[in-house]
Amino acid sequence: MSGSPLPALRGYTDFLRSAPRSPQARAALLGLLGAALTTTGSFGAGAVRVHDTTLEFTHLSWLRFGHGLVISSVLFWTGIALLMIAWIRLGRDALAGTLPARQVAGTVALWIAPLLVAVPLYSRDAYSYLAQGALLRDGLDPYVDGPVMNPNGLLDDVSGIWTTTTAPYGPLFVLLAKWVTQLCGDNVLLGTIALRLVMLPGIAASVWGVARLARHFGARPAVSLWFAVLNPLVIVHLVGGVHNEALMVGLMVTGIALVLDRRHLLGVAVIVTGVAIKGTAAIALPFVVWIWYHHRRAAAPGESAPRAYAIVLAAALATFGALFAVFSLIAGVGLGWTTALAGSIKIINYITLPTALAQVTAFLAAPFTDLHLAPVLIVTRALGVIALAVTLVVLWWRLRQDERRNVLGILLGLLAVCVLSPASLPWYYTWPLAVAGAFTWSRRTLAIIAGLSVWLMVVFMPTGSIGLYSLWNVALAVALGALAGWSLLRPDPLGMRPRLGLEPATR
Repeated sequence: MSGSPLPALRGYTDFLRSAPRSPQARAALLGLLGAALTTTGSFGAGAVRVHDTTLEFTHLSWLRFGHGLVISSVLFWTGIALLMIAWIRLGRDALAGTLPARQVAGTVALWIAPLLVAVPLYSRDAYSYLAQGALLRDGLDPYVDGPVMNPNGLLDDVSGIWTTTTAPYGPLFVLLAKWVTQLCGDNVLLGTIALRLVMLPGIAASVWGVARLARHFGARPAVSLWFAVLNPLVIVHLVGGVHNEALMVGLMVTGIALVLDRRHLLGVAVIVTGVAIKGTAAIALPFVVWIWYHHRRAAAPGESAPRAYAIVLAAALATFGALFAVFSLIAGVGLGWTTALAGSIKIINYITLPTALAQVTAFLAAPFTDLHLAPVLIVTRALGVIALAVTLVVLWWRLRQDERRNVLGILLGLLAVCVLSPASLPWYYTWPLAVAGAFTWSRRTLAIIAGLSVWLMVVFMPTGSIGLYSLWNVALAVALGALAGWSLLRPDPLGMRPRLGLEPATR
C-alpha cells in the first residue's frame, strides 16, 4: 500500500475501464450502483429528519410517505443487496488471488463516494454528535449537559432517549464536533456531510493499518482488506451511519501497526488519539505495552524483565496522560465522558449476552411469576461487567508471550466487549473485525464472518429502529446471512444461473 497515490489511482481507473472483460471490475461497479441506490433510497427510508427543509425545497418530501416511502425502501434494499452480492463476488476473487490489495482499497473509496451525501443510515447518532458539538460551541459542557439544555435547530432530530444524555465520547471527538457546528451552524445537511468528511481519514487509516498488520503476520492483504474494510457492515454503517468508530478504529489499527514496526511512542500516541475519539480503543493499550516490552527485551537482553516493563509502562502512561491533558485543555472539558459511558444501558437488544440472558429469563419466568425484565437486567448486566473485567485481565496475562498473541489478545478483548458489555450495536463488531485482518483465516471462518456481517446488516432497520424482535425480519436476516456465507464457499449455491440461461459460475 506504499508509493505515490497517483500511479495507484491511474491503475485503479484502468481496472474499472476493464469492466467489460474483468469480472472484478464489474463487481466493483455493481457495488457502486448498489451504494448509489442505497443513497437514493435513504432520502425516504433512512433516519430522516423530523422536518427536512431540503427535501421540501426540492419537492421531494413525498419520498418519505406512502408510495414514495415504498419506492425509497425498494431502492434502498436493492442497493444493499447489490452491495452484498458485489462484496461476496470480490471475496471469492480475493481468496483466489486474482484481486490485488490496491484494487480492494480503490473499491473501498469507490463504494464510499455516493454515501457521503446519504441521509444517516441505521442510526440517528449523527444528529446527537452535532447537538453535542453545539453544546461545546455555545459554552456548555457536553459532559454535564444533554442536548436538551441547548434548544436549537439541531435538537429536533436527536433521538428522544439521548436528548438528556451527556456525551460518552472523548475530548477530541467533541472538539471535532464543535468545529463542525462552528463551520456549518445548525444546518443539519451540511453538518452531516462535514462529519463524514472528518471521519474519512479513519477509513483511509484502516486501509493502511489493516494491510500493514496482514503483511506483518503473513496474511494476504487483499483478503484482510476485503473482510475488514470493504465489508458492507463497515462501509454502510460507519460511513453511511456517520459513526465515530470510523476514526477510532482507523487510529487504533494504525497505532498497533506502528508499534509492531517499532515506532513505539508514535504508535501509542496514535492509539491514545483513538481513545480521545472513543474510549474503546483503550483495550489495545495494555497489549501494545507487551509488544513494546518484547522489542525492548530483544534489543537489550541484559536488562531485567521488571525494569524493562516498568520503563515501557511509564512511557506509555506518560504519553497517555500528556495527550489527554492537551486534548482536554483545547476542548475545555474534563473527564466527564467516562461517567457518561453508563448511558449505554438505555440500549436493550439481544446481540449482547447479558441482555439476551435477561430477556430469556424474564420470558421463561413470566408464566409463573411477576418478574419483569428490569430487575433481571440489572443482575445479568452486573455479572456481564464482572465477566468482562475478568476476561480482559486473563487475556492480557495469558496472551503476553509474543506479538501474535498480543494482537490476538486485542482482537479477543474487543470481541469480549461486544459480547459481554451491557449494550451492543451492529457497528460495534467493526472493532474486532479490523484487528482480525492481521491473521489468516480459513475459508469456512471467512464464510461465517460474511454471514454474520450480512445478518447484522439486515436485522436492523435503516431508520435506526431495531428489527430483532420481528420474527419475519430475523428469519429473513438469518436466511440471507446463510446464503452469503455459503455463496463465498460455493458460487451460485441456489443453482440460479442455469435456470436463467447463464453460464455456470466458475469463480
